[in-house]
Amino acid sequence: MLILGLETTCDETSAAVVQDGRDVLSNVVASQIGLHAKFGGVVPEVAARAHLESLNLIVDEALQRAHITRPAHQLAAVAVANCPGLIGCLLVGTAAAKAFAFAWQKPLIAVNHVQAHLYSVVLQDPSTPSFPHFLISSVPFPALGLVISGGHSSLYHVHSFHNLRRIGQTQDDAVGEAFDKVAAILQLGYPGGPLIDQLAKGGGGNPLAIKFPAGHLEKDSLNFSFSGLKTAVLYHVNGKQGRQRDASALTAQQKADVAASFQKTAADMLIEKLRRAAARFPARALLIGGGVSANSAIRAAVTALGAELHLPVFIPPIQFCTDNGAMIAGIAYELLLSGQIADLNLETIATI
Repeated sequence: MLILGLETTCDETSAAVVQDGRDVLSNVVASQIGLHAKFGGVVPEVAARAHLESLNLIVDEALQRAHITRPAHQLAAVAVANCPGLIGCLLVGTAAAKAFAFAWQKPLIAVNHVQAHLYSVVLQDPSTPSFPHFLISSVPFPALGLVISGGHSSLYHVHSFHNLRRIGQTQDDAVGEAFDKVAAILQLGYPGGPLIDQLAKGGGGNPLAIKFPAGHLEKDSLNFSFSGLKTAVLYHVNGKQGRQRDASALTAQQKADVAASFQKTAADMLIEKLRRAAARFPARALLIGGGVSANSAIRAAVTALGAELHLPVFIPPIQFCTDNGAMIAGIAYELLLSGQIADLNLETIATI
């Protein structure tokens, strides 16, 4: 069963064709990093316009790579991420998916972008033989799922890939947003996540050099707060009230130490919430997804927690951590089998 998936929730335009919810026959991603770098973050209007300009070309390429010459005959459904995200960006993808579904007379599948990130752990790219081949049934449920990205820090109790309940979420900055802001404080550039990770490792940063405060909120809270951590980094680098100096006053080693210490603190905060959740909710596995799941320190910390709790850990390969159409098409297979089909009046939802 072949499904076309569209992803336009933020600043990646992506289309993919996935077979039977697992085998990725094509996954084309057009990044907008170059467009937004000069602004230090995503500009919604610019992102929506870029999606509009490139989406048809991206879909054509995805179909060609998957050897789909007759979509109306070869595809089983068209899937799109209709929530959550930037409203203008969502509208572009949803309108396109409706048009394709109508023209090809195929079912339309609505996908929650955040939940789809967790599905990335079972995607298989046949073009990379070394990629571990997980069967969907090999993920034991119930599980705890952590989605960490530029816009989301969400914790789920997962009964299946299409039956999950959110049990924790960010109260202010998402963890990826904190990475971007700390990178800006250190004058590293955008996007911040890979740059922080690279500086912490390549610069020989000491993760214990600086003890930044970790915000865990109330004693039993499963919610996240990264605003205080970001502010602590600002004051450490720029001085009292964040205005006395800037990162140019730091040595290369000091910058690396800030990056490594911030990264460790952020990872510790995430791990603490996973540990709390594991004590309250039955779980047979840990799943993580989202762009920040590509961070080496966080991947290592979650793997270590899994060993401590005697739970298997499922983390997407790097290529499926960031926003991509394959995760949309993949989870749509599960939704289609369970009868969750949308109509052409499908709405876009910016926040949920």
